[in-house]
Amino acid sequence: MRRRRATVAALAAVLLAVPILAGCTTATPAPSARPTGPDTPAPSPTGTPPVSPTGVTTVLATGLDAPWSILRLGDSTLLSYRDTGQIMELTPTGELREAAVVPGVDPGGEGGLLGLAARTQDEQHWIYAYLTAARDNRVVRMPLGGSPGSLTLGAVEVVLEGLAKAGNHNGGRIAFGPDGMLYVTVGDAGNGNLAQDPASLNGKILRVTPTGEVPQDNPIDGSEVWSLGHRNPQGLAWDADGRLWASEFGQNTWDELNLIEPGKNYGWPRVEGQAGDPEFVDPAYQWSTDEASPSGLTVVDNTLFMAALRGQRLWGILDGVHVPEGSRGLEGVVTASAYFDREFGRIRDVAPGPDGTLWLITNNTDGRGTPGPDDDRLIEVALAPLVEGRATKSESE
Repeated sequence: MRRRRATVAALAAVLLAVPILAGCTTATPAPSARPTGPDTPAPSPTGTPPVSPTGVTTVLATGLDAPWSILRLGDSTLLSYRDTGQIMELTPTGELREAAVVPGVDPGGEGGLLGLAARTQDEQHWIYAYLTAARDNRVVRMPLGGSPGSLTLGAVEVVLEGLAKAGNHNGGRIAFGPDGMLYVTVGDAGNGNLAQDPASLNGKILRVTPTGEVPQDNPIDGSEVWSLGHRNPQGLAWDADGRLWASEFGQNTWDELNLIEPGKNYGWPRVEGQAGDPEFVDPAYQWSTDEASPSGLTVVDNTLFMAALRGQRLWGILDGVHVPEGSRGLEGVVTASAYFDREFGRIRDVAPGPDGTLWLITNNTDGRGTPGPDDDRLIEVALAPLVEGRATKSESE
């Protein structure tokens, strides 16, 4: 079990001494349901052309209840329900069934059962979950059992606890990186000062081992902190070059896409958006809050896709390195294009689907949307190579 230790004292000592840097036993499941390692799929080769939606979509599931995270496991897919604490399985035959109810979930406001991740360790397959408990936010893991169509989860083990919770700004996205480490986005719990507070893990992106220990190569000795100065980050994804990207809710002005580097400070609450302050790292791209309010983030074929809640659209983003062949003026410039504007309502999460598709979940039943008769939904989006960029230049251009 992982508990908060005195490592925050080490973080405090380092940050105050130097200027803050400007990142039950269960049966073994059938092979087709086994987690294969990092949540992020194997990166596409560098030369793979970026993609964009064709406009063709397929509804895979309806009637979801405030879903928050998509976790594909071979032939089955798990979905987290924020307010009920349920983990639902979309079976290979397309049926929706309850795989488990995670104990200890204490939903309220934006808190509840949030992000999911998967990892295999010592031949045991684990499902990880970020959740809001009675006194804190925490990360837990449960052994995966059963087989596709009848997956089960065993007893809960605490990986990380003691993260301040609130009615909003809980963060909640978790993912295993290409390095096998667990990355955790933690919001500022409605107190912006925590993002710059060396004695707090809130307002940070954390990096820990699969059992919750501090890796020896973290930027600050003895600390879980990977980057700081975050308000409410809710998306994590790695590109073909192994770079970590994160999507983040702004306050009233700018939502952000950040390129995360270890030990760097992304400015909140002292700055919001691209401030040009050398003490902090500017976002790679920014949107007005009515265009985005971003949550889930993923990569498919050298293209970043970002879910937008208030913006009610899907954003496709080119990173300035992997651009369509023959494109001019896109090299070195992060660009973004909007898709399905107001078509599906609020979009909470995105994930790579089978055969080069993209999956997304809507979030119209979370108390802030206007649900339709089939909401919420899991939708598959067909993708095709992007021949020419229809993106707009970053706000910094």
